[in-house]
Amino acid sequence: MPQPSAAAETTLILFEMQYSYMEKRDIAVNLPNDLDPVYANRIQVAYKDDEFTFVFLHEIPGTNHARAKAIVSISPKHAKNLSEVLAGSVRDYESKFGEIRNAVEQKTQTSQNDSSGEPSDTVTIRGYS
Repeated sequence: MPQPSAAAETTLILFEMQYSYMEKRDIAVNLPNDLDPVYANRIQVAYKDDEFTFVFLHEIPGTNHARAKAIVSISPKHAKNLSEVLAGSVRDYESKFGEIRNAVEQKTQTSQNDSSGEPSDTVTIRGYS
């Protein structure tokens, strides 16, 4: 498949979840080709009366360092919508792939399965940027 030019944009069709006060509708979203994807494994949330702010971080495994990758602020109404969409998405995910365990549950399960009986916290980092 030929690569689009840097100036070209990709169009996606997204489906918004239905809320009692919202209608179902398709919305076209233009994603510029130069928009870099972001991976975050930690999120900090702050709020005040008129906004929620999410700081998406990438924590370097085995260290106490993290790098902020994105900061997103939204209205309280949109935060509530995000909460509902995320809860529905997690339910759908778990119905397809099984229950998502939190980090404490995973660590307990890992140490129970480790033949030495010791938790495995060894992390190797190579070429990390």
